[in-house]
Amino acid sequence: MKRMLIRIPLYVLLLGAVVVAGLIAFGSAKQPAPAPAITGPFAAIDDRDLPPLRRYRARDGAQLTFREYPGSGRQVAVLIHGSAGSSRDMHPLARALQAAGVRVLVPDLRGHGWNSPHGDIAYVGQLDDDLADFIATQRPQPRTNEWTAVGFSSGGGFTLRVAAEASLSQDFDRYILISPYLRHDAPSVRGSDVSAKRDVAKPETPAQTWAAVSIGRIIGLSIINVFGVHIWDGLPVLGFPVPTDLNAVTCNYSWRLLQNFSAHPDYLADIRRVNRPLQVFVGRSDELLDAEKLKIEFQTQRQDVPVVILPGLGHSDMVTHPDAIRAIVSAATAGSNETGYTGHMRRLQRNVGSEH
Repeated sequence: MKRMLIRIPLYVLLLGAVVVAGLIAFGSAKQPAPAPAITGPFAAIDDRDLPPLRRYRARDGAQLTFREYPGSGRQVAVLIHGSAGSSRDMHPLARALQAAGVRVLVPDLRGHGWNSPHGDIAYVGQLDDDLADFIATQRPQPRTNEWTAVGFSSGGGFTLRVAAEASLSQDFDRYILISPYLRHDAPSVRGSDVSAKRDVAKPETPAQTWAAVSIGRIIGLSIINVFGVHIWDGLPVLGFPVPTDLNAVTCNYSWRLLQNFSAHPDYLADIRRVNRPLQVFVGRSDELLDAEKLKIEFQTQRQDVPVVILPGLGHSDMVTHPDAIRAIVSAATAGSNETGYTGHMRRLQRNVGSEH
């Protein structure tokens, strides 16, 4: 009897280990169905005048790619692309900013674009380190220009992460988030559990599935991470509905890349911690995000953060459609002093509101 009592905890541990191993090994999701509403606007981009790729050296010796659009003024904008994307996706917005005199820098984040391997990084926080290295190679000393970070979709969530960090946030004078994807279970994400429970009426814009999440594998990896085991964090946990035969797109994300290319887990605390001017743009017809709920998420934490909702525009329209680009360029070139920035944003909100 005593021997049996001793064995019971061992059996429980063994069973738990088998369950966790099964979740990690077999808890993967199928590739999602095509999402033309998201990928279509990017496929239609005219990239005949796309600047050539350049490279910078990261601290681990990797030669990572970026594109530069030279400008004639004092302003510099760093554009961060969205999930599965690349620097090419930001071309229409980059060209418009350049035409307004802004020097534009568009990196391909590690694991994306022309940086191999796709879909993985070495550790959570490596994207932050890469961005710091990139800025160090591009910014003259002493600092004389105004620097703006502009992030789209998951790149918007990552830009919020940067804005909330004590050291890296000081590298920019202000931040613009475009259709920011904050977290998979955020109320603003269409189809999330929280969002679904709060939606009584049928939404005007149908929800679009952008990624297939390997929930079982994430649960298994999260459990072993608690015990300091990270050897399998490079396994794919997220799949995107993108063509598999294009070098510039990323089909899958590893667990560690998914954790890094986003806001921090407590994204509301990120919003509260930002100490530089911050503004948000989102389309009312966004297929992935509920614009009104996104506005609530930001303004319940910070009433001083303007959230501009542009009518009739979807998720990818926000960096490809002329109406969205005009609004963003206008905001980006308004100047970062508090009076000019705030006044411009209030006028923009009134103008957009009058269109409804």
